[in-house]
Amino acid sequence: MPRFFIRQNQIEENDGVKTVNILGDDAHHISRALRMAAGEKIEVVDMQKNLYLCELNGFFDGYVTARVIGEGKAETEPPVFIRLFQALSKGEKMETIIQKSIECGACEIAPFSSERCVVKIDKKDEQKKIDRWQKIAESAAKQSGRGIVPTVKGVLTFKELLNSIKGTVLFCYEGEDTVSIKTALKNTKIEGEVSVIIGSEGGFSQKEATLLKEAGAISVGLGKRILRCETAPTFALACIAYELEL
Repeated sequence: MPRFFIRQNQIEENDGVKTVNILGDDAHHISRALRMAAGEKIEVVDMQKNLYLCELNGFFDGYVTARVIGEGKAETEPPVFIRLFQALSKGEKMETIIQKSIECGACEIAPFSSERCVVKIDKKDEQKKIDRWQKIAESAAKQSGRGIVPTVKGVLTFKELLNSIKGTVLFCYEGEDTVSIKTALKNTKIEGEVSVIIGSEGGFSQKEATLLKEAGAISVGLGKRILRCETAPTFALACIAYELEL
């Protein structure tokens, strides 16, 4: 069943009957791409994990209306808030990382720049990139049935990254004093949120690794095989899902 995201102000109630107003691209997708008709059903989520089963009942210029026929809570969110700090990667890798990470449960994605990042984003082009990545995030959230649309943040410097980390932070790195992600998850009491830090194609410098450890990040390994930068985040998030959800 198609799922769409709305804001609370798109829900109206009259005489005990709730109506949802679906706007813009979503309205166009329902009426033109999916060619849905009155009486067909959709799911709507209000960004606050509230799920509404709706029946389409009106098609207008620029918007579609649907009557709420059932309510509940979205059951698809992870039990903790998962934040992914991802180093900038070249080509379409960042788009793949954002898409797959959201399917795997990431609630927020914060790109950052590090010493060995090949990609450098000019400030004047950054917002265009973020807007593109946010659209990919929304599409992935719809496809995977999420209860929220995860946010893609602005690009951080490495110093800003160090100042942003808090709580349980898993720093994926192959080096000395590294424990397996399995051991880290089993031995750490995770309350509220967990962050995962993944490097670019070139990984991290020794200096960056030291600074992350000094900031409280736990250095974790992802097994015996070498993973590409676009594979590592989904692998790490799958490990978190296995430990905390499955």
